[in-house]
Amino acid sequence: MKLFRFREGNKVKPGVCIDEKHYDASAIATDFSEIFFQNEFDAFVSKVNSGLPEVDLKAEQFDSPVARPSKIVCIGLNYASHAKETGAAIPAEPVVFMKSTTALCGPFDDVMIPKDSVKTDWEVELAIVIGKKASYVDEAEAMDYVAGYCLHNDISEREFQLERGGTWDKGKGCDTFAPFGPYLVTKDEVTNPPNLRLWLSLNGKMMQDGNTSDFIFNITQVISYVSRFMTLLPGDIISTGTPHGVGLGLNPQVYLKPGDVMELGIDGLGISKQNVIAFNIK
Repeated sequence: MKLFRFREGNKVKPGVCIDEKHYDASAIATDFSEIFFQNEFDAFVSKVNSGLPEVDLKAEQFDSPVARPSKIVCIGLNYASHAKETGAAIPAEPVVFMKSTTALCGPFDDVMIPKDSVKTDWEVELAIVIGKKASYVDEAEAMDYVAGYCLHNDISEREFQLERGGTWDKGKGCDTFAPFGPYLVTKDEVTNPPNLRLWLSLNGKMMQDGNTSDFIFNITQVISYVSRFMTLLPGDIISTGTPHGVGLGLNPQVYLKPGDVMELGIDGLGISKQNVIAFNIK
């Protein structure tokens, strides 16, 4: 099943995609939020049918498929090829950082370069959506806590991240730095998450073309590990890292500028597209 959220006037509504058709699911769900995943998800699945009102959506109507979660947790340097291109050592344990929930935006929304930024970069990633409260989860049981998967562009400002001292977080949480979607695809439809192609193009040129088979730490390891340091709540997101081909790893390095266009996708999870714009006060 593919879940999505869409904008209609001043409202954001839940929806479901069945056989490539989009339906308004607001009659059977209020929103795809923490409460939904905790209390309503199973009942929702049983109610879904093609009798729901069909909607004809424009790309810009898609919002993040998950309402603002309690947290967005990210795993750094989780592809061997990406660690190599950045000159980083293979980590002995997962590198964990947080991405601000205010960075969350829709899959076709503009990405805004922050004020004073000179090194804004792209990162296509597979994101996991947590389906139930998770704390000290064993690897063998980790998949029981997965609701589904999303496409994520982990936009990063490399100077803020790496040259300004402190943690990576300050280069990761700027407004519009977390385009998610278009869909949350339930785990039953993603039959082989350890072998998914993911890619990103910039202005029509392929920059990233990788596969989750290059993971250093797989999905069950990541969920188990993160759950030992924080309680994961329903609707929380874990973004699992990016393959090689980021701007930081190129020689010479390449960074985003206003007018650039990113397009990205993952097998079975859909495609998103973001135009890059200059900083502006919202």
